[in-house]
Amino acid sequence: MGFSYDWEREVSTCDSSYYKWNQWIFLKMFERGLAYKKAASVNWCKKCQTTLANEEVIDGGCWRCHTEVQQKDLEQWFLKITEYKERLLEDLTHLAHWPERVLSMQANWIGRSQGVEIYFRIKGSEKIIPVFTTRPDTIFGATYIVLAPEYFLVKELIKGKPQEKEALKFMDKVSKESKIVRTASGVKKEGVFTGSYAINPVNNEEVPVWIADYVLMEYGTGAIMAVPTHDQRDFLFAKEHHLPMRIVIEPQSHPSTWFDCAHHKLLRASEATLRLGSGQAKSQEELKEAYEGDGIQVNSAQFNGLPNQEAKIKIAEWMEETGIGKIQTHWRLRDWLISRQRYWGTPIPMIYCQKCGIVAVPYADLPVELPKDAPFTGEGGSPLGKVKEFVEVSCPKCKGGARRETDTMATFFDSSWYFLRFCSPEFDKEPFDRQEAKYWMPVDQYIGGIEHAILHLLYSRFFTKFFKDLGMIDFDEPFKRLLTQGMVLKDGEVMSKSRGNIVDPDIIIKKYGADTLRLFILFAAPPETELEWDERGIEGAFKFLNRVWRIQEKLKDKPNPALGRLLHKTIKKVTEDIEDFKFNTAIASLMELVNAIYQSEADREVFSQLIICLSPFVPHFAEELWQRLGNKETIFRSRWPKYDPSMLVEENITIVIQVNGKVRSKIDVPVDISEAKLKDLVLQDEKLKPWIQNKPIKNLILVPKKLINLVI
Repeated sequence: MGFSYDWEREVSTCDSSYYKWNQWIFLKMFERGLAYKKAASVNWCKKCQTTLANEEVIDGGCWRCHTEVQQKDLEQWFLKITEYKERLLEDLTHLAHWPERVLSMQANWIGRSQGVEIYFRIKGSEKIIPVFTTRPDTIFGATYIVLAPEYFLVKELIKGKPQEKEALKFMDKVSKESKIVRTASGVKKEGVFTGSYAINPVNNEEVPVWIADYVLMEYGTGAIMAVPTHDQRDFLFAKEHHLPMRIVIEPQSHPSTWFDCAHHKLLRASEATLRLGSGQAKSQEELKEAYEGDGIQVNSAQFNGLPNQEAKIKIAEWMEETGIGKIQTHWRLRDWLISRQRYWGTPIPMIYCQKCGIVAVPYADLPVELPKDAPFTGEGGSPLGKVKEFVEVSCPKCKGGARRETDTMATFFDSSWYFLRFCSPEFDKEPFDRQEAKYWMPVDQYIGGIEHAILHLLYSRFFTKFFKDLGMIDFDEPFKRLLTQGMVLKDGEVMSKSRGNIVDPDIIIKKYGADTLRLFILFAAPPETELEWDERGIEGAFKFLNRVWRIQEKLKDKPNPALGRLLHKTIKKVTEDIEDFKFNTAIASLMELVNAIYQSEADREVFSQLIICLSPFVPHFAEELWQRLGNKETIFRSRWPKYDPSMLVEENITIVIQVNGKVRSKIDVPVDISEAKLKDLVLQDEKLKPWIQNKPIKNLILVPKKLINLVI
């Protein structure tokens, strides 16, 4: 296929000469408080028998084997990526040559939210449930509170209540579900009443406290205020469990009514507080969905009549002034879980001593190598834990008996900095030679799949900023430009060995040649979009190359001025399109030039420049033609053609002629023709006369260098 690699810069992340530096980096992070161990509920893949980072859970399944992910409590190692959250978010503005989609995905994953933490006091207690919300304008419509089943106060709230048994059963059920499934849209949300109440601080109303599967500890405080009339998820939950609703924002288009678009029914503001089973039940039946748009505050005490965006600010300030809330910033990003209970991966360089606690492996003892004889039993847990010689060690501090950490690092640790190792793959004093990195980095052009937007690409940015903080590099971002390539589809599905729908390139290369395959792939679609495999495209690419090949048989000795202007336009187009990765349109322009050559034949100079422009796409084919023209040196040492700007100026242009807005003719005229001369030529056009028939022309509209419209 013509790929080119510098094998002197090859690295192998499974080799101890590489993962030694993973351990070195981990120890540096540990020294700075960025690597730590804690007990946590983690994502667990039953099939792989290992933990997964949040970013590795895709649609509720393991990113590797797609098995449904469960929750499990384990002691795990984390990297404190949250320490860099502000820099990771703010520096996205520096990535001008990254796809907007990737920037948006990272910004959403980091997830900075401006809002208010509101203090709900538990009825009959002085204890507080803090609730974070980005919608303080809806606080007067909060009619119940929902806690994550893992919330630390839940067991205290349900203790001795009639609901205790049901709540405990529900908590156990939810603990076996993945967080992705719990929060997925379209999935019915379940919950249980705790039997306890809290006090809404803005109006002193008692509101029931529930636990529900869709609330997670990972975001905010693990507790939410539910406003069913203005949040669709809360609305569906409230309808399911017959919970109260109150309207506090009305659409501005209906300032005195609540408008239900789905059923065209109106609910007056006087009916705004609703509860099923009461005398007002029929009014709530008219509510078919929550209103989540902007509007005017109602049922909001002193804030009635304000636009809700203005009220959002005033209510937040009022709550902070009165001590019932605090304006805060919350983040979605959580620390990166790197512990894995498996053999493949870098051993985490930590030792556990009963006397000294957790002790780091000394730098001089790196690398901690994977044992060669670890048993793979399929029973779960790390295979390293079954190798006595690996586990049993002496404490580096007290020299007493100790045990080695048996978890390994997530393999994304390897790929978070490998691009720096390429700069100096044999360097043995640090992960990379700082001078070499200064010369080569940052990466000018990076190509990778969109699936890595919040995995590898985010982690690489994190590591780069950490290395800068160590003083090892002087830049903030690893990749200047990013291209996220699309997938190749066959019969509507992504090509995959597991699906059995792959195409063997060797068969195509044997029949058509490698360059035909290259040309087809590059011409079929822009690289960032999906490519639907179609054998007919292979045939088309093959025929085009044969047309180019035959040009050499009829080359003129003298320059052909008829091709000059098109040649320079083509050189400009191909040059710019290659820079922008628009390979398909670059190839299309070369096809246009070939068509023109067949109409008027080419001279040697035109053909030579055509071949050079083709060489990035079909290198073997171009090299062969280049040699056949008598050139001794490879085509890839030749100068890239330059276009002459003066040759891009058109001498003639085509003017469209309309009569009463309908196209009736076209004429070619000099580009600098005067308006008066143009009108004379138009009126003399033979094709136009049947449409005018000596009728008076009421108006003549001219769009310079494009069209002229006669109004009759």
